[in-house]
Amino acid sequence: MIFFRLAFLFMVGSVGGWVLELFFRRLFSTKKWINPGFLNGPYLPMYGVGTLLLYGACFLPLPRWALVLVLLVSLTLLEYITGLIFIKGMHIKLWDYSKQWGNVQGIICPLFSLLWGAVAAVFVYFLFGPLHAGAVWAAETSWMIFLIGAFYGIFFVDLCISFNVSLKLRRAAVEWKAAIEYEQFKAALNDRRRQLRQRRRFLFPFAGVPLREAAHDWLKKQREALRTLLDANKRGGKR
Repeated sequence: MIFFRLAFLFMVGSVGGWVLELFFRRLFSTKKWINPGFLNGPYLPMYGVGTLLLYGACFLPLPRWALVLVLLVSLTLLEYITGLIFIKGMHIKLWDYSKQWGNVQGIICPLFSLLWGAVAAVFVYFLFGPLHAGAVWAAETSWMIFLIGAFYGIFFVDLCISFNVSLKLRRAAVEWKAAIEYEQFKAALNDRRRQLRQRRRFLFPFAGVPLREAAHDWLKKQREALRTLLDANKRGGKR
């Protein structure tokens, strides 16, 4: 059934994207092992949607090079819409490209659009065939269908828990008229745990923390750091 094929592809894309983001943050971004994304578990829905987009596009009657260009634009647009929803609706920044050349609102930038193009090329030229075969197999295998069902059961419970957490963080962010940068905030929570000699959390990073208080403390420190930087720049400009 097409439904189970798509469910399988979303699962594979979400988990695979989480692994990519995990190592990207460790090697290039935060330099720490930070659980990436909005949810607690090892999956990123944006990558799941992106995988479905990649898969569906491969059935279009276009040359493969044209598919790559179409997907480059489509994936960039998906990233922009996702980032905009979280920033404007939830006052949460899941990523920040504001230091990258040519960025738009810190949500998208040419460098990462090119990376999406590379991902699209790898998918179109190398991954579509194996993933299509895997999706057909999964839709016809009873134990795999059970595994897919278990995944979505956990996923939707996690979605409800994480949405509740984001509402609490949103209230604090609205009071400060700012946006909370998720990755930095998670890292700050682990630093706080280390100072209190508590166990560091990778999955469920917000558990056992008074979120409102922690968010206010983090936002206050961010504003103070920004004020200090601006003061230093002013003093440097007067010399």
